[in-house]
Amino acid sequence: MKKLQYIYVLLALVATSCKLDEIPVDTASNEAIFGSEAGMQLYANSFYDILPNPDVGVFQKDDLSDFVARNGVDNFLAPNALSPITSTGWDWKPLRNINYFIENAQNSPVQNKEEFIGLARFFRALFYFDKVKRFGDVPWVENTIDIDNDGVLYAGRNDRFDVMEKVLEDLDYAIENIGLESDATSTRITKNVARAYKTRICLHEASFRKYHTDYQQTATAERWFREVVKEANQITGFTLHKAANLENAYRELFITKVPYADETMLAVALDAGLQVFSSANRRFISPTYGNRPSLTRDFVKMYLNLDGSRFTDAPNHFATTFADEVQDRDLRLKQTIRSGDYHRTENGVPVIAPPNFTQTYTGYQPIKWCYDERFPYDDESRNDNAHIIMRWAEVLLNKAEALAELGEMSVSEWGNTIGALRERAGIATSAASELPTSADPYLVDYYKGKFTDPVMLEVMRERAVEMIFEGLRTDDLIRWKLGELFQSSKMNGIYVPALGEYDLNDDGVMDVCFYQGDRPSSSTPGIAFVRVATSDAAGQIRLSNGTSGEIIWNPGPREWADRKYLYPIPLVDIERNENLGQNEGWK
Repeated sequence: MKKLQYIYVLLALVATSCKLDEIPVDTASNEAIFGSEAGMQLYANSFYDILPNPDVGVFQKDDLSDFVARNGVDNFLAPNALSPITSTGWDWKPLRNINYFIENAQNSPVQNKEEFIGLARFFRALFYFDKVKRFGDVPWVENTIDIDNDGVLYAGRNDRFDVMEKVLEDLDYAIENIGLESDATSTRITKNVARAYKTRICLHEASFRKYHTDYQQTATAERWFREVVKEANQITGFTLHKAANLENAYRELFITKVPYADETMLAVALDAGLQVFSSANRRFISPTYGNRPSLTRDFVKMYLNLDGSRFTDAPNHFATTFADEVQDRDLRLKQTIRSGDYHRTENGVPVIAPPNFTQTYTGYQPIKWCYDERFPYDDESRNDNAHIIMRWAEVLLNKAEALAELGEMSVSEWGNTIGALRERAGIATSAASELPTSADPYLVDYYKGKFTDPVMLEVMRERAVEMIFEGLRTDDLIRWKLGELFQSSKMNGIYVPALGEYDLNDDGVMDVCFYQGDRPSSSTPGIAFVRVATSDAAGQIRLSNGTSGEIIWNPGPREWADRKYLYPIPLVDIERNENLGQNEGWK
């Protein structure tokens, strides 16, 4: 019962100190909970703990991906760091909580009990989806496990594909029985939220079956792609958020305290009064706190020009300086990173804020989730802007990808999905609505030649730029079987023509000085000094051509192996139950 941030839906939880996942069946509490709608609602609120914690944040999950240069290397990629000894996540307490509720709710006299059972089965679907993504085969348990039930406690794992069929059944039941169609606060699970999650889950499963051919499930992928399209078409009442000025429409979704319900389908509403915050500003701005994530140049190259042309088609794109490369680009770029006239507010006064090389490794410094004000949000992890978990834009992208995979993308469907997203990003309508007919050589090369279909590649481009720092990129690489990009992607930054000082935002003030050897002096107050290494040592910044070229950041050695498509079963759990076995490639 930790998430008081789920506004009034969870406020009642503060009045109770019980741990609902530990309630014995034969107690007075059972009757108090399942004998009334209010009691069942109180219990059901505990399921929301399964959703992402805003302090950990969906915005941190992409730190592991190919698009983010960060401080250090996660255990997932560090050589010899991930193993059965270090693996985690084999936690089944939330499932017991859910199954206990479902079992008892079935016998409840409450008239609308199916609505609560639908909610519980929705969260069970989410729980199992996360477990299958992480471990593959897992035990399917749909009843409360008694402590003396050895047949369940010491059973083996069920086939992941059978488990996902159960997940689909739970989602369909939830969609049919959850009573609330939509929610003006965007903080409660509704039919539409369940439908949106179904598009995410089915798309992941379809792609996994198609591209992980060693499982021999390719022929079954089409059915799951069709489920994505079917469910997306059932969602009504949402549109892409727009502002009077398109230069603000995208970013303001992520810095508002009250979710914009036109596009936001599910969010955590944070509350300063309840001391419920996230650490977004601090993680993106502090030079010492967290992973210090910076976007890579290879990612930034994916943003189109405002006229719809491809930035990488320009013959000199590789030698374009930062101040020039951010001009006349997809408006989401300037709403995602510091550039141009970006400013922050200090004591009510707008202050120009170029990329700060004491805080970014690459020069592409994120602002997507960050408030403008410097205090208190930067230094004390006190962001109280709403934390988006699901929004309409993702549903459009999920549908577009499924249509592309099915070979059924039409001009009208393109316009309603990818075209609509690009128009919101300021791209010329004629270009945004045009169905692509030629594959972008840059994207073909980036994705190692695995994807060559023009429509699919443009959907992938759109998914990358629209959903960055929303926690989907790592899962995308896994389902597309592109794990090699975790290791091979360059941690590259802005182009530096030569050592010396540079004005990054064309305001006439030098912002950064790149140097080798002794640190030079400068007459510019507050200028950042970046020492350029002469070798590719870990923890160093170098330039790709020695004293010129792209910034190359080396966080340390990264290692990919195909066994990492699944985490190892933790050794401690195998020691408790040897029937679990171990995933292939892990000892």
